[in-house]
Amino acid sequence: MKKLLLIACLFSMGLLAQAQDYDTAIGIRAGSANGLTIKHFIKNDVALEGIISSRWQGLNLTGLYEIHAKAFNEPGFNWYYGFGAHLGFWDGDDAHWGDDDKNYTVLGLDGIVGLEYNISEIPINLSVDWKPALNLIGYTGLWGDGFALSVRYVF
Repeated sequence: MKKLLLIACLFSMGLLAQAQDYDTAIGIRAGSANGLTIKHFIKNDVALEGIISSRWQGLNLTGLYEIHAKAFNEPGFNWYYGFGAHLGFWDGDDAHWGDDDKNYTVLGLDGIVGLEYNISEIPINLSVDWKPALNLIGYTGLWGDGFALSVRYVF
C-alpha cells in the first residue's frame, strides 16, 4: 500500500511540470535482461523507447510509449511510466523454465515505471526502472522481474 501511495504522490506532483531535458539518448541497459536502449522525445513529456536485449541466449525487441514528468522539484530528475509491446526468441536449452527440445517465440505487452537523472555537466542520462511483461503468445505468463539500470549518452 505504501508503494502505491508513493507512486500516486509522484504521479500527482509530476502532472504539474514539463519533463524534457534532452531530445535523444542511446546507451546500455543492465538488469535481468541486458542490451541496448534508445529513447527519443516526440513531445515535451512523451518519449518513445526501443530496447534490444538478450536473455537466456535469446533476443527480445521491445517498443515503449512513455510519459515523463519532473520529479522531486529538482533539475535533471524525471519519473516516467508507460506501456508497449515485445517480441522475443529463446532456445529452451538455455532457459531454466523451458522445454530443452523447444524453441520459443513470444509476443506480449509491457509496462514500465522508472526514475531518471540527467547529469547537466556531462551528456549522460541514468535511469532505474521496472518493466513487467506479459507474454500473450508463445510461453505465456507474467514476467515481473524486469528491473534495470540504464546509462545513456544524450545527444
